[in-house]
Amino acid sequence: MNSNDIRNRFLTFFEKRGHSIIPSASLIPVGDASTLFTTAGMQPLISYLMGTPHPKGNRIVNIQKCVRTGDIDDVGDNRHLTFFEMLGNWSFGDYFKQEAIAWSYELLTSTEEGFGLDPSRLYVTCFAGDKNAPRDEESAMFWQKNGVPSKRIFFLGAEDNWWSPGDSGPCGPDTEMFYDLNPRQGSIDNLDEFKKATKTGRVVEIWNDVFMEYEKRDGKVVGKLAQQNVDTGAGLERLSIVLQDKQNVFETDLFVPIMNIARTLSPNERSQRILSDHMRSAVFMIADGVTPSNTERGYVLRRLIRRGILHTQGYIPSPENIKIFVNVIVRTYSIHYPELQKKETSIITTLTEEVEKFSKTLSRGLKEFEKMGSKISGENAMSLFTTYGFPFEIIAEVAKEKGIAVDEQGFSEAMKKHRDVSRVGSDQKFKGGLADASNPAVIQLHTATHLLNAALKKVLGSHIKQKGSNITPERLRFDFSHGEKLTEEQKKLIETYINGWIKKGIPVMRKEIPKEEAEKLGAEMEFGAKYPDIVSIYEIVTPEEVVSREFCGGPHVDNTRDIGGIHIVKEEAVAAGVRRIKAVVVKDL
Repeated sequence: MNSNDIRNRFLTFFEKRGHSIIPSASLIPVGDASTLFTTAGMQPLISYLMGTPHPKGNRIVNIQKCVRTGDIDDVGDNRHLTFFEMLGNWSFGDYFKQEAIAWSYELLTSTEEGFGLDPSRLYVTCFAGDKNAPRDEESAMFWQKNGVPSKRIFFLGAEDNWWSPGDSGPCGPDTEMFYDLNPRQGSIDNLDEFKKATKTGRVVEIWNDVFMEYEKRDGKVVGKLAQQNVDTGAGLERLSIVLQDKQNVFETDLFVPIMNIARTLSPNERSQRILSDHMRSAVFMIADGVTPSNTERGYVLRRLIRRGILHTQGYIPSPENIKIFVNVIVRTYSIHYPELQKKETSIITTLTEEVEKFSKTLSRGLKEFEKMGSKISGENAMSLFTTYGFPFEIIAEVAKEKGIAVDEQGFSEAMKKHRDVSRVGSDQKFKGGLADASNPAVIQLHTATHLLNAALKKVLGSHIKQKGSNITPERLRFDFSHGEKLTEEQKKLIETYINGWIKKGIPVMRKEIPKEEAEKLGAEMEFGAKYPDIVSIYEIVTPEEVVSREFCGGPHVDNTRDIGGIHIVKEEAVAAGVRRIKAVVVKDL
């Protein structure tokens, strides 16, 4: 079963069971982003899990593009990737554990409408319970009713079987499904054997049902949500491994054409896998509006491109090879993601320019080797990594060619410190945004971004387009397309417009209307976002003017006067043609 068949069978299965199909959201989180990228299928849907009605109803199914780089060092094994597609079905206060588990089992094992997997090779984990929630015996019972014997059901703690988007938001226990890739090695009879099998990759997780009925605030579970939700996720790449009878994701049809190109450019299997993964991620990220830079999303993209390039023979692929690589990725995925074909030329241009820039940096980095003498210390190796983008395996390879020793232990210690610092910074990305939708300050600032967008258009012109935003209870951050630094007069005028609208006390109204109608009304769309046929828009309208009309899932204040007041504290450049404003709420206008 090829990957397109898997996608279509999944969507059709749940559509027949009352689910509305919605498109993938952008990799750049729409509205108030709680992370740099969309990292899970639930991220674009958090407000609906919290109770906001979805325009397409309370049963949803989709395929969501995702990027995660936490496991980047594991890319090259049989299953870890930085970009992946998550198949998901959703219940917003409708069905719960019984139906979700029954449909999961049916889709996986049915030969008529499902994937026809061997039930004897399925293993399941459930939540073992802790102070936040009891042991999930109910899910285990439903699995047994559907045919999974109790000896193949294991209970694990919150680290494995509890899911939340971060410090704040909807959360709950989950139950995960695993498939045995090598049953000839014998049965797995206890928890220790199961853990060993998952660690070695013999048993692979292929699906996850999250039962979101709790709410977390500032890292603590504070109680139950108003509704019980189901959030499921099945990784397309891992499903492809088992449905195509392969041992790793790079042997599936999702990667074979890409790997064929990588084999002409990279010296070994691991490098070929890393190059294929990173180039695929870069193509999707650029198509959704990310550009290489030294900060945040742009930094992640730049790191992926450069890390991939360092795994090619000779390090710098030609413009023609870059074009061929992009062509293959676009052909492989454009059936399901037509935006790739529309953006193909700009993707090639962006990648080619970044490679050209890196060739200069790389040249300087290689010269650094000459200055480091007969041994590269851990700190020097770390400098090559952070300043020039050299992963350790490339440092070791180049050092070997030059007859230079490398302090691997020293590098590992320096890398651990670097990761600890990075992790603290990364964790902050999970605070604020829609994941913190219960916080009144976040809701105020979310509405304020709509007014800021409108004011920017008034002062700077209609070319202004939102490029992303991030909100914490302390401040809003808003990225927009503009090529020049704002003057003090412009910033003051923007504040004047925003605070004038706040003083007027304008109602903030939500509507659910057909997408075509919203477009005809001129509703503002987030760059790179895809929307369903029925959309949610928020309007801020006076008898004299339409202040703001935007596609948005919420949440918002009921009236602009509830915001308080807005003060711009900083305006800066973040990438070519992209500016950033940071603003805070003030009590007195």
